[in-house]
Amino acid sequence: MRHFKLAAIAAAAALACGSALACTTVVVGSGATADGSILIARAADSSALKAQHLVIHPATKGVKGMYRTADHHGANNFEYPLPENGMRYTTVPNWKTQVHGATGFNEAGVGFSGTESIFARDDALKLDPYNEATGITEDDIPEVLLPRVKTAREGVELLGRIVETIGAGEGFGVVLMDEKEVWYFETGTGHQWLAQRTPKDKYFASGNQGRLQQYDPKSPDFLASKTLVEWATKNGFYDPKKDGEFNFSKAYTRDDARDRDYNDPRVWQVQKILTPSLNQKVTDGRSFPVWATPDSKVTVEDLKTILRNHYESGELASHDPYTNGLKGNAEPYRPISVFRTYESHVMQVRPWLPKAIGEVTYLAMGMADLSVYVPIYSGMSAYPKHWGEGTDKADSSSLYWKFRKLQTLVMTDYPKLAPIVTKAYADFEKDLAKRQAAFEAEYVKTVKTDPKKAQADLDHFSIQAMADAEALTEDLLNQVFTVRTEDIQKDNFFANRSKKD
Repeated sequence: MRHFKLAAIAAAAALACGSALACTTVVVGSGATADGSILIARAADSSALKAQHLVIHPATKGVKGMYRTADHHGANNFEYPLPENGMRYTTVPNWKTQVHGATGFNEAGVGFSGTESIFARDDALKLDPYNEATGITEDDIPEVLLPRVKTAREGVELLGRIVETIGAGEGFGVVLMDEKEVWYFETGTGHQWLAQRTPKDKYFASGNQGRLQQYDPKSPDFLASKTLVEWATKNGFYDPKKDGEFNFSKAYTRDDARDRDYNDPRVWQVQKILTPSLNQKVTDGRSFPVWATPDSKVTVEDLKTILRNHYESGELASHDPYTNGLKGNAEPYRPISVFRTYESHVMQVRPWLPKAIGEVTYLAMGMADLSVYVPIYSGMSAYPKHWGEGTDKADSSSLYWKFRKLQTLVMTDYPKLAPIVTKAYADFEKDLAKRQAAFEAEYVKTVKTDPKKAQADLDHFSIQAMADAEALTEDLLNQVFTVRTEDIQKDNFFANRSKKD
């Protein structure tokens, strides 16, 4: 009998964990999506050995004391008061610390995705360095924000206060969303930051670089550190007379040769997919629009496609590092989908539905191109135990390693094996989408008259979807092993050439 984790899951202590190193983020306003929902997509990239766990954090009452990163063996010695009454929230943290839950929703409907590793100007950091010893990092942000903030704006304001007073332990970009709006937050230096509300008819894309530019302190669409412009002016990074309108990216964030190959191609590719009419060179870099209008309304499937992209077609097809044989580090353009992605997700907020199903995260473990997206509803109360298991060593039980083993095997002959996996997962997702639509329609009816049954139905659907994805993955692993066995036998047969046996 399968065992399930319930909502009462405590944070587990473990070993230290490093930064995400690299990610790709897309944010889409409600007016730019096909159904009027708010959409976020992000790939979390670091190490293929970094198993991820699904966790539901229960609500807390009457709590006193401090949240300390060190208690979880996290990145540094950051600490912050625990909320006396904390809200229930979900996260997908790494196995080592059970913090740095890179995606999640709380019971108030606030969604979080982070972080995007970004980099400030070296000369600016010399004057206002990151507080690496006790500043807030990606390990801490969801653990501090999600139990206590009731709106996305409130989350931005709280995170901003922490950066200004305690400092940022690293450079990062963070997405916060609720049923009304979505914000993107970027650090500048150790104590400077800027956040902008997403225009409803636009989308935003980032690949490990500071992208925000405009700042209007009088507009409700912006929030920032109190001395953002003053500090840049005082230290020679902004001259109003010479530079004209203040530009956050130019004043605070790095823009050099490292961005041309590693970051810019990903942003270019996202914008080419969503706005094919946009005519720009991949080398244009800083001139890419910060907020762009899609040629067609954006869907969840569009964002899955983006997260799976590795320049397999189009103008950058010559930079595909997989299809024509693995290029490894010989390929200068870093793709969106990389093997060391430990999870990727598409978050969706649909305010017209009950929160329990209106807030959903489509989660894929491991390399997006060779994984499957499963809907994780914010209102679910149970899930298979092994979706919360796994370490940095392969095992035979954790969900993470079931996906990773298949992906690793496929990468031994990507051109031949990948089509088997990608087609099977695509067919599965299409079928699951139909089942999901039928379930949601029934849930909306049931929850009005029988909330307990609706909750049971929600948990049943979620657990079944997870189980079906896992069963398909096991079947695919056997299929691919059969193909590889046949191939290796053929290449190493050592037949008796004279007797033909």
